[in-house]
Amino acid sequence: MTNNSSTGAISKKDYVFAISVIGIFFFLFGFVTWLNGILIPFLRTACELSDFEAYFVTFAFYMSYLVMALPSSALLKKTGFKSGMSIGLWIMAVGALIFIPAAMTRTFSLFLLGLFVEGTGMALLQTASNPYITILGPPETAAKRISIMGIANKFAGAIAPIILAHVILKDSAVLESKLAEATDAITRTGILDELASRVIGPYIVMAITLVLLGLLLRFAHLPEVDTDKEDPQTGDTNSKKTSVWQFPHLILGMITLFFYVGVEVIAGDSIIRYGQSIGISMDSAKYFTSLTLIGMVLGYVCGIAFIPRVFSQVTALKFSAISGLIFSFAAIFTPASIKFTMPFVDPLTLQGITMELPLTVLFVALLGLANALVWPAVWPLTLDGLGRFTKTASALLVMAIAGGAIMPLIYGKLAVTFSTQSAYWICVPSYLMIAYYAYIGHNAGKK
Repeated sequence: MTNNSSTGAISKKDYVFAISVIGIFFFLFGFVTWLNGILIPFLRTACELSDFEAYFVTFAFYMSYLVMALPSSALLKKTGFKSGMSIGLWIMAVGALIFIPAAMTRTFSLFLLGLFVEGTGMALLQTASNPYITILGPPETAAKRISIMGIANKFAGAIAPIILAHVILKDSAVLESKLAEATDAITRTGILDELASRVIGPYIVMAITLVLLGLLLRFAHLPEVDTDKEDPQTGDTNSKKTSVWQFPHLILGMITLFFYVGVEVIAGDSIIRYGQSIGISMDSAKYFTSLTLIGMVLGYVCGIAFIPRVFSQVTALKFSAISGLIFSFAAIFTPASIKFTMPFVDPLTLQGITMELPLTVLFVALLGLANALVWPAVWPLTLDGLGRFTKTASALLVMAIAGGAIMPLIYGKLAVTFSTQSAYWICVPSYLMIAYYAYIGHNAGKK
C-alpha cells in the first residue's frame, strides 16, 4: 500500500495504526466541538444572555479557525504533522483550563476566550489531520477514509452533550423553578453562580486528558506523508502555477465549506434551543443534538459502504445538497404543534426513555444525514491536483470552518427578529451553494 504523495511505501500495519490514531483525534474533535450544543442554552441561563448573544459561543470557537489556520500551516511546515498535533492538543488544554476562572466569576467573555483558545488548538489539529488522512491512501477512497473519521467524530458528538448535560443540567426543571421564584438579586445570583461552577470539574478532566494525549502522541509512530512532492503529471500541470489562488476549484471549495460548516453547526447547535423555544422541556431537548449526529453517523456508514463501489464522491455531494434543501423546507414549513413521542436510549445510563419530539425538530435532525458526506466529498475534490500547494490549500479550507462562527450568529439574529423556525431559511442558500459545487464548481479551471 502506498500513498500518492509520499516518497515511499506505507505498510499495511502503519496504515492501520495511522488510521486508528487519527480516528482518536477525530473522536476528540467531535467531543469538544459538539459540547457547544449544550453550552449555548447553559451559558444563556448562567450568564443571562439573549438568544443572539448565546450564539457567540459558536462564533468564538469557530472564528479561531479563520484567524489561526494560516499560522497553523506555517507551524506545521516547521514541526511536521505529529509534533504539530501534539502542540494543538496542549493548546486545547489551556483553553479548557480558562473555563475555571470563567465559571468562578461567571464572566461570559472569559468563556468566549476559553472557546477561542480551544478552537485555536483544534485549527492546528484540523490543518494537520484532514490533509493527512486525505492523502494517506489512494485518492479515490479518500471520502471513505474521511467517512470513517466522521463516524468517530460524530459518535463522540452524540454522547458529549448528553454527558455534559447530565453533569451541569441534571436538575434543570428544578433550577428553572428556583430562578422563577427568586425574588431578590442576591438569591438569583447565588443560584446562577452554583450553576456556572458545574462546568469546572468536567473541564479539568478534559484538560488533563488533552495533556496526556499530547504526550502519548510524541512517542507514537505515525508514517510521514510528503504533501510538497508531486507526481510527474501533477507537477507538469502545476509547473506554471505560482499561487494557490490560481486554482478556481479550490476557491469555490472554500466557499462551499464555509456554507457547509455553517449549516452543520446550525443543525447541531441550534436544535436544543429550538426545541426549548417551541415548548419542549430540557429533559427531552438535551437529546436533540445527539439525534442530528446519529443522522450524520448513518450518512458516514453509507459513505463507507458505497463509495466508490456504488456511487462516486461527486454523486454523494449531489445527494447531500438535494436532501439538505428538502429537509430545510420541511423544517421551516412543518407546524411546530405536530409532535410525537419517540423511544430513545440514553447513551450514558443505557436507560430507555420516552422523548417528546416535534416533527419540525426531526427534520432539523435529518439535516445531519444530509450533511454527512459533504465534508468527506469536498476535501478530496478540492485538494485534487494541488501538489506542492496542498498544505497552504488545507489551511485555507480550515479557514472556511469560520462559517460555523458567522452563520449561527446570523441564525441567532434571525431567530430574535422573526422566529427560531423561520431562521432556518438561512440553510437554503447554503445547500444551493453545495449543489453548485457538486454539479459544476468542482471542475472549475480543470482541463
